[in-house]
Amino acid sequence: MKDVRLPTLFEIIIILGGFLALVLSFTVFLNLPIQLALFISWFLVIILGIRLGHTFQDLQKSVINGISNGLEAVLILVSVGALIGTWIAGGVVPTLIYYGLEFIHPSIFLLATLIICSIMSVATGTSWGTVGTAGIAMIAIGEGLGMPLPLVAGAVLSGAYFGDKLSPLSDSTVLASSLSKVDVLKHVRAMMVLAIPAYIITAILFTITGFIYGGKNVDLKKVDSLKSALHQNFDIQIWMLIPAVIVVVLLALKKPSMPVIVVGALLGAIWASVFQGMNFAEAIGTAYNGFHIDTGMKFIDGILNRGGITGMLDTLVVILFGLGFGGLLEKLGVLRVIVSLFEKKLTSAGNVTLTTLIVALLGNILGCAMYVSLILTPKIMEDSYDKLNIDRRVLSRNAEVGGTLTSGMVPWSDNGIYMAGILGVSTFSYLPFMWLSFVSIGLAIIYGYTGKFIWYTKNKSAQTEEVV
Repeated sequence: MKDVRLPTLFEIIIILGGFLALVLSFTVFLNLPIQLALFISWFLVIILGIRLGHTFQDLQKSVINGISNGLEAVLILVSVGALIGTWIAGGVVPTLIYYGLEFIHPSIFLLATLIICSIMSVATGTSWGTVGTAGIAMIAIGEGLGMPLPLVAGAVLSGAYFGDKLSPLSDSTVLASSLSKVDVLKHVRAMMVLAIPAYIITAILFTITGFIYGGKNVDLKKVDSLKSALHQNFDIQIWMLIPAVIVVVLLALKKPSMPVIVVGALLGAIWASVFQGMNFAEAIGTAYNGFHIDTGMKFIDGILNRGGITGMLDTLVVILFGLGFGGLLEKLGVLRVIVSLFEKKLTSAGNVTLTTLIVALLGNILGCAMYVSLILTPKIMEDSYDKLNIDRRVLSRNAEVGGTLTSGMVPWSDNGIYMAGILGVSTFSYLPFMWLSFVSIGLAIIYGYTGKFIWYTKNKSAQTEEVV
């Protein structure tokens, strides 16, 4: 049997350079789907794996294992697609848009967007669900109020990711804590000492920006025409929001995410049939095919013509290929080799924190899925934390900051493709306004190098920090 070895740095550079070249050439120059580039990249890594002594069967198993580790994300995304389709058909999202245009003042719109999306995300534990419902509504309201849409998208994502990484119901929160061997509630408490200051700073930034932009570009005729178009095509009443209230309450009561989201989708179909006059079979069909309407207003049609399971297929394929690619990278030990180059410098909490954030970002860039980052980062970095007797809560916190909060920044990742597609704003356009992510990353690095909120296990000699 052929001996198996780890890849050299030169081999890693060649493979990862080839991967990035494929991704960029397919998306930027050839206008080909990113999914095809990811699929071809599998075979680049497989060729390297065989060269390193692995059998094709072992490499194929690593692809399957990688995909199986993230199947929960696939199930949730399918459910969210169904939810978006029926909630638009049932008037839930149109009602949110209408009341937002009616009551939210332009000067506080960005702050309101941040708060609304963060509350919904904390309660539901899903950034995808938040962006696909409240996020769509806030984009439509922002357009009506004349706000720059990349800025609105930044506020939506800041709120959505804040809730996603603080909610014990969130799959990313559970994954980061469980793989770091930390109780999920202890992980959430460790996150709060970073997330809350970051949220306050972000809220201040969006408040100031809101007063700068608010009211300057408001076209009252456009606002009125948007509201009129919604009224003409939907029954707009406060009880249209009941399905949203039921879903938020059930998820806040810690009921399982997927069945609750499916129940919400069913309620949306019922609302479409009872209140919006749709045939029930057609209403149920929006869960699969999405919602389609022609209001005569291009922007409103662009916002409302979406959703359904079929609308999620592109992102689903990215997730599957990204998880498989991550499984191959883990099998070959690519990220472990990269980290080992800096091992001699991993002698302080600051350096370990910075390295963890970089590894998590690379997991999103190379693995193309948040799950890849959250699965690989704790496995790769845990020994470095243990050697310094740093509490695993710091590892889980840093893994989530680096993995969850950067996932929407990568145009070819699952989050990047989903967020850009749902919000109608390109990744590179909204990236500069993901202020919560940037502030959180900055605070994590500051904490690491100052020792603030860095906890140690009890067997550390000359302990300087208390364990909380």
